Amino acid sequence: MTGHGGRRSQAERDAITVEIGYALCSAAFAAAVVFGAIAGPALLFELPRTLSALLLHTGQVVAPVLFAARVITVLVRFRTAPQPSQPGRTNPDS
Repeated sequence: MTGHGGRRSQAERDAITVEIGYALCSAAFAAAVVFGAIAGPALLFELPRTLSALLLHTGQVVAPVLFAARVITVLVRFRTAPQPSQPGRTNPDS
């Protein structure tokens, strides 16, 4: 937002939209990979019933927690990231 409390510019709204999309996609990918790593053996191999159930339930708990944590960390990092003071410059002292 602008310094005087006005509306966001189109570029700021676009940046927020892209960052939300990135957060959701990367979180879904990470959750799927972790679920596959934890519950995959239970789905691929003939394991004892107790171990199979434990792996599936653990995957079902860990994947959504990881998804939420990833989305939150990406969006918080985006919100608090310092922006260059002048467009096209990476260092305010440049």
